[in-house]
Amino acid sequence: MRALRQVLCTPSLRRSLAPRPQRCLALRGCPGIANQRRPCATEVPRPAVTAMSEDEEMLRDSAAKFAQEVIAPKVLEMDKAAVMCPEVVSALFEQGLMGIEVPAEYGGVGMGFTAACLAVEEVAKVDPAVAVLMDIQNTLLVTAFNRYGSQQQKEKYLPRLATDTVASFCLSEPGSGSDAFALKTRADKDGDDWILEGGKSWISNSIEAGVFVVFANADPAKGHRGITAFIVERENPGLKIGKKEDKLGIRASSTCELVFEGCRVPGDAILGEVGQGYKMAIELLNEGRIGIGAQMVGLAQGAFDYALAYMVTRKQFGQSIADFQGMQFQYARAKMEIEAARILVYNAARLKESGQPFIQEAAMAKLKASEVAQDVSSQCIDWLGGVGFTKEFLAEKYYRDSKIGTIYEGTSNIQLATIAKGIRQAYSS
Repeated sequence: MRALRQVLCTPSLRRSLAPRPQRCLALRGCPGIANQRRPCATEVPRPAVTAMSEDEEMLRDSAAKFAQEVIAPKVLEMDKAAVMCPEVVSALFEQGLMGIEVPAEYGGVGMGFTAACLAVEEVAKVDPAVAVLMDIQNTLLVTAFNRYGSQQQKEKYLPRLATDTVASFCLSEPGSGSDAFALKTRADKDGDDWILEGGKSWISNSIEAGVFVVFANADPAKGHRGITAFIVERENPGLKIGKKEDKLGIRASSTCELVFEGCRVPGDAILGEVGQGYKMAIELLNEGRIGIGAQMVGLAQGAFDYALAYMVTRKQFGQSIADFQGMQFQYARAKMEIEAARILVYNAARLKESGQPFIQEAAMAKLKASEVAQDVSSQCIDWLGGVGFTKEFLAEKYYRDSKIGTIYEGTSNIQLATIAKGIRQAYSS
């Protein structure tokens, strides 16, 4: 087994993360409380939300090392060419970073959702474009097959997703962005098969993907309740990859149009159940927002680290720029904002992983992290001065990459609406 996968696939990494015992909450009659407030024998401190298990720390460190050694040398080249280097994609699979939540029996690492977010964060510190490819794979597609796939589909696709096949999540259309369920792509029954007709827009991972999960309406008379998810192989002659978008940021991440013309798929290509696609999409995107939050936290931290490394060596008026009080106040506040966003992301991830309600927390995490990423990456250009405005330095790339965070997987207004809905429900009579 390859070097880093050997580290990631140890038996300890395959163990499920057991919940920690609850603290003793007795305030009366407890010897620990009475005796100078020392903890009683049954009291176990709750871990901080930033505290990770040994396995999670191992994965995070491995992802960070991989990002620095394999991705970093290719970042500027991939951004300029707007192409994801195939060797980087292959290396992601070799390191186990594309199947973090794929169970070990299917060739994956077999870890949890928080672990996937940690890996996304570390890769995003180096290149957010690579991070979004692995984020979509882990938090949307692997989750979709894990949760909704039949046993046959799991056996067929999960090993591929873990070892060699990029997947793509195909929901958005020209007339259905934030209003995702206004989609026009249709699925018509033809014997035991289905025929897909229509098109998709702004589909990430299109160039690299070997399998596509496509949302189409199998019963338009039922409105959004006719939406169904279909598995489409890249080799299907009815699938065509259309125009590739020339983007402001995350340029190495492919974003294309898809066209479906007489795209015939068998009846067993339905993921989940007919008419349940809209529920699947909502649930998956709610979780996916946490992954985007992790990407944006990593981006902000990467930009911050890049700028600070320059500021401590750059001298003006006889001292390091980082030693001027005016600069210290700025980067101290930026660091605080990054940590606030990180805690929101980790908390949402833990809630999701433990099966507790997390929709409002996910929206908050995605909103805050995307805003922090923009603010911090913008300040980093200021801190670097003139060189920060040039493409020779990475600061301007972080800034360009940050903008997408407020748009994809739910715009900022969608996140605010979700948060407000939760608040209103909490105060309803």
